[in-house]
Amino acid sequence: MKMFSQKNGIRPSWVCVAGFFAPLLGILLLAGCTGPSDTDRALEYMAQGKYAEAEPLLLKELETKEKALGNDLAFLHQAQGKYDQAVPLYLRALEISEKTLGKVHPNVAAMCNNIAELYRLQGKYAQAETLYLRALEINENALGKDHSLVAATNNNLAAVYQAQGKYKQAEPLFLRALNIQEKALGKDHPDVATTCNNIAGLYRVQGKYEQAEPLYLRALETRVKVLGKDHPDVATTYDNLAVLYQDQGKYEQAEPLHLRALEIREKVLGKDHPSVAATCNNIAALYQTQGKYEQAEPLYLRALEIKEKVLGKDHPSVAATCNNLALLCQAQGKYEQAEPLTLRALEIREKVLGKDHPSVATTYNDLARLYQDQGKYAQAESLFQRSLNISEKTLGPNHPNTRQIKKNLTEMRKKMERS
Repeated sequence: MKMFSQKNGIRPSWVCVAGFFAPLLGILLLAGCTGPSDTDRALEYMAQGKYAEAEPLLLKELETKEKALGNDLAFLHQAQGKYDQAVPLYLRALEISEKTLGKVHPNVAAMCNNIAELYRLQGKYAQAETLYLRALEINENALGKDHSLVAATNNNLAAVYQAQGKYKQAEPLFLRALNIQEKALGKDHPDVATTCNNIAGLYRVQGKYEQAEPLYLRALETRVKVLGKDHPDVATTYDNLAVLYQDQGKYEQAEPLHLRALEIREKVLGKDHPSVAATCNNIAALYQTQGKYEQAEPLYLRALEIKEKVLGKDHPSVAATCNNLALLCQAQGKYEQAEPLTLRALEIREKVLGKDHPSVATTYNDLARLYQDQGKYAQAESLFQRSLNISEKTLGPNHPNTRQIKKNLTEMRKKMERS
């Protein structure tokens, strides 16, 4: 997602669904289960009055079920943006996996992947990286370096590097994932399309549009061929390709792709699905970029209504739409309407993501721009500095967002000197 326009330093956030490999639900069974379960054996012992032999089997079965249920419940909390509730459940599932299977079992790698993904969403990139690297090592040793799960972990690790602006570290991991998947799964497999989509997204954020477009088109062709023209993943690719055209100012090419994505998602997922809200957000951002504010506003409001209804009023995605709606108001000089929306976005993000999350830095930057536009330079300067401190801490001094915030602060200080 981008947060700045070339014109005034602010820009609505695109909801660009990259399609990274999601947390694994339930228990990942890599070996076939044959013979009676521990519960069956325990019941046999109990029938014979051998209670001592039955007890450890039932305890083991309880731990297994606790792990599966805990992992799935954690995923539910994660989807709802309740990250603080998800973390202990994932950690408990990991603890049980290590105890029952050993520390180098592929199921342990799956748990590490799930916790790492949660940390990535929270902006805790160092913790996410450590766990992804552990999952990668386990999977390579247990399954071989050319296994599809190794490719999936490479994809997810690359996403962590991309989020930090470490594009040179991300690219070879994405390319390795693609190479593995093409060999193991075939060139027309949906996972191959996902990785093509991810590489295209990496190129897009670097402005390498000519390299990104053929990869998005390849992902689209594969998904239409394998999944069907009305599959939600096809809609995702239409949305992402549209964002690519938006970035290049090719608005006439972008709009029909967004509208097609919206049509598919409403048809397949229903009109109140979060993915529908995501596309409404993207179309609104397109209209906002073109100055079509009256067309943008009802789409942002629809996206906000869906997200609040389905995800809850404190979900990070709700904050993103509040932020975008605030930018729309700001662009029209409606400062009194923009401020409470920005403050609400800030409150949600600090509460759910933590005070040092990159999205919090983005919101401080946007709030600072709002005050700057009103000539409230002292308030703006403090917020720009706070935004810069967070961004330098979490993303590093060379990340594009950090450099842009620093530029915003420098330019405002020059204005203060001249006034």
